[in-house]
Amino acid sequence: MPEINLPNESVSQQTTETLLLKTDTGHNEEWVEGFRQAIPDLEIRIWPDVGMGSEIKYALLWNPPEELYHELSEVEVIFSMGAGIDNLLHSPKFVQDRVVVRMIEPNLTSGMVEYVLYHVLRVHRQMDVYRLQAERQEWASLPQTAACNYCIGVMGLGILGSAVAKTLSYLGYRVRGWSRSNRLIEGVTSYSGVGELHKFAEAIDVLVVLLPLNRTTHSIINAELFSQLAEGVYIINVGRGSLIVESDLLDAVRTGRISGAALDVFDIEPLPKTHPFWSESRITITPHIASLTNPASASAAVASNIRRYRAGHPMIGVADMTDYFAAKED
Repeated sequence: MPEINLPNESVSQQTTETLLLKTDTGHNEEWVEGFRQAIPDLEIRIWPDVGMGSEIKYALLWNPPEELYHELSEVEVIFSMGAGIDNLLHSPKFVQDRVVVRMIEPNLTSGMVEYVLYHVLRVHRQMDVYRLQAERQEWASLPQTAACNYCIGVMGLGILGSAVAKTLSYLGYRVRGWSRSNRLIEGVTSYSGVGELHKFAEAIDVLVVLLPLNRTTHSIINAELFSQLAEGVYIINVGRGSLIVESDLLDAVRTGRISGAALDVFDIEPLPKTHPFWSESRITITPHIASLTNPASASAAVASNIRRYRAGHPMIGVADMTDYFAAKED
């Protein structure tokens, strides 16, 4: 009688790839369903139920505790749940030895464009002034500046910054962009490097900050930069809180050097109740909601990258870790 080879269940289990999901925003069922639809052969585990950490090949994380990395000895790719990766850098050596991927997906981009556009229009069309007039039952029109005579500066021309700049240009605004290296974007006057920062800052009416937070951009928005901007500029920060020296911004608003700010990100989050930003009427505060990651579209984007990784193709959004750490020594 011929020998019958039954399937080895342990071997079958070993060939199943596993992703660990860790989010502070909940919606775990939506994430799991999204992955089930996008990549059904991927096992999903939800933190803190890590199981055997050595079985996890991929991790999709937001603000993971440092000790979690000790359990992920065999993880190969770490996906950030947001557009930035600074939330993943609690253990520098661990992340330097892995592939780290930003979240790039259409809904995240469109959400950011919506948020920035709302504040640009609010400031440009002086809606806060009209609101105060309405409260006083005052009927008065204000001088109106055409969009073509209103200049928006966008610091950071990555996926999100480029989309913001293109949209503002399409609406007729004069748009300037600044980034580490020069970017060619239709309708946008581009500047690059520290040497061109002063030239970029001239004659801007609204400054939109969409830079990544890394060792070269930390505290880049400070009193020195404020002194280079035209008096009365409005600041919109949707990058990271630590891009701005908060005390310098507060001083600049109080003296009138800066007319006001819309801030969605802060050095410490949630923003402490005792923080002076809360009592400054010219500063608009939102709780890091400029653009929220959508589980359905984001899981599809991660699944697409996993398929690329399996096939040996470049993934979309891989972070250059030398932006965050000094180059490794041989």
